[in-house]
Amino acid sequence: MPAAKRDDNSISAKFTRDDAEQIRAVLKFVGLEEGYASANDFVEAAVRRELRRVQRKYNSGRKWPGVEAGGLRPGRRTRAETAAHEDHH
Repeated sequence: MPAAKRDDNSISAKFTRDDAEQIRAVLKFVGLEEGYASANDFVEAAVRRELRRVQRKYNSGRKWPGVEAGGLRPGRRTRAETAAHEDHH
C-alpha cells in the first residue's frame, strides 16, 4: 500500500523524556531493520495503527469524516478531562 502523500497539515505531539529516549533507542537499535528512517516515521506508523484500532472499535472499521485544522478546541485537557482519562486507564 503506497504511503499517503504528505501535505501541509500537521499535528504535533509531546512525549515524556523516557518515551522520547525509547523512540530514539528504537531508531538506533532496530530502526532500519523495522523500516523507520526517522522518529517521525515511527510515530506516524504507531498513530496509523491506533487510528485503525479505534475505527474498528467505535466506527465499524470505517474512517470518520475528516475534521479540518481549527476544528477542535485548542489547548491542553482540563483537570476534569485528565482525571476522566486517567480513570479509564
